Amino acid sequence: MSFLERIGYLETKGQEQARLAQSPEGSTNHYLSTLPITLADWPQDMLVELPWKPPRTTEPHRVVVVPLDYRPDSRPGRVAKEPLPRKRNSDAWSCAVVSSDHPSYPAGGYRIVVSAAEIARGRRIDLAGVLASPRPSPAMTTSKSTAGRSNGSGTPS
Repeated sequence: MSFLERIGYLETKGQEQARLAQSPEGSTNHYLSTLPITLADWPQDMLVELPWKPPRTTEPHRVVVVPLDYRPDSRPGRVAKEPLPRKRNSDAWSCAVVSSDHPSYPAGGYRIVVSAAEIARGRRIDLAGVLASPRPSPAMTTSKSTAGRSNGSGTPS
């Protein structure tokens, strides 16, 4: 437990879980209340795989985003200070989709807004590990267009 949680300034993980669980059953927040927090670091510019598995979605999807712009929640109306304890992961992030098998969220710069609670329950993707994993070799193909090409020594290959 952090110092800010001990003095009552920041919601504990258990308090956040209880707050999310108060959402209607079947909602995204209620689903997120059943998952542990897996990312405690500031997620900006990380590769994060979102927890899009049933019952969050009708079928499992792999959606990887990069959180770019932080969007804090607005304070309750006419309140100068936010009530204590401050809510943990209550804000949102504008994210770029970098990999997706979901038909509504294509990769390649498509932007979505994702709650901080959902990102905090995502899985960090280590790009170095992904790049180091062996890739399948491309299928060997021959075509007539390559016949007669030179191999650089002046003789056809």
